[in-house]
Parts: sequence; structure tokens; C-alpha cells
Amino acid sequence: MFAGHIGVGLALGRAERRVNVGVFIAAALFLDLVLWLFVLLGWESVTLPADFASTHQAEFVFPYSHGLLAAVGWSAVAGSAAFVSYGRPGSSRLRVAGLLATAVFSHWLLDALVHRPELPLAGADSPQVGLGLWHDMPAALLVEAIIVVLGLCLFIPGCRLSRGRRAALTVLSLVVLVFTVVGMTIAPPPPSPRAMAASSCAVLVLVVALACGLAGPSRGAPA
Repeated sequence: MFAGHIGVGLALGRAERRVNVGVFIAAALFLDLVLWLFVLLGWESVTLPADFASTHQAEFVFPYSHGLLAAVGWSAVAGSAAFVSYGRPGSSRLRVAGLLATAVFSHWLLDALVHRPELPLAGADSPQVGLGLWHDMPAALLVEAIIVVLGLCLFIPGCRLSRGRRAALTVLSLVVLVFTVVGMTIAPPPPSPRAMAASSCAVLVLVVALACGLAGPSRGAPA
């Protein structure tokens, strides 16, 4: 899941409009960035099975990025970093920290919905969970599209962005959705797991940078 995480980031951005929604999107995608960096470092692994061309489902060993215990830890780290760096005192700081921690942990919840049982509860040898919605790919992609559309519908109305930036952020979200659909249906297999990791890192960084830039300060009035 890729676009669905962006949808969650947009929805959480509605709850705290003083923070650039790109930060919430980055938080919602954070576990995947950790995953691909760890794959490149050799700390986690991804395998392209023989049936990848038809299923478009890789096999992962990712206890440090996508284990339940790890996700709780990364969420706590994100929340703590937000609490320290956010300038407003009191309840506002706690609110931002809680929302960003929620964005990070939402990634694990969505992945547990679509992955086969391969998300460990703790270490690599612990019990693994996953509801496997990707076994019904049309249903999985429909759910992902609904999350993206709901996120846009929650965030765009009332946001303090110019009309052009609203349109660009909407287009970015929908382009990522199309990219996700293509990647999970008709895209050819990547040449290697390492190439998959490197390209995924690059795409994640690009999408987050674009989201942060589009949602940055502008002179447009709110709707």
C-alpha cells in the first residue's frame, strides 16, 4: 500500500492545520522509508518470488520496520521528536505529537490489512499477522482508492492553500494512486530487490518533498 498511506496523512492533516500536511504524509509513509533503507543496508530483506509477475507481491523479512513492536517504537520516536521540535507549548504540542505518532502507526494497521501473514509481532521469529486483502487485488485497490478520496475530501475543503496548490496536491495524490494500481497489476518485475529498494526510496523522498512543498506557506486565502 502506497497511496492509502497518503490518504491517511491527508485526513490527519485536517485535524491539525497549523502543521504542514506533508509532515503527516511523511509520517504515514515513514515505515516504508525505514524498510527500504534497511534493505539497502542488508538489515532486512525482500524477495521476488517466482510468481511475482502475476501476483505483484514480494516477500518480506522486516521485523525492524514493520513488526508491531517496532511500529510502536517508531511511533513513539516520531511523537517524541514532534513534541520536542514543535514550538507551541502545552496541549498543542501534545496534540501534534499524538497525531504524528498516530500517522506512523497507521502504516502498520493498513499494511496488516493487505499483506499476507508476514508482519511479525516482535522479532523475526515471533508470530506473524496479515489479513491478506491483496489476495483479492481489485477489492484491495478499491479500499486504497476510497482512503485516498476520503483523505482529500477531509483535507482540501477549508485548507489554507491557494487554488493552484490544492489542485496540485490533489493531482499528486491521484497520480500516486494510479502509480499504485499500475504497480500492483501490470508493472513488470523490478530487475532485483536492491533496485526495488533504491527506486522505492527515491519515489518516497520525491513524493514527500512535493507534498511538503505544495502544502507550504502560500498567499492563497482559505476556501
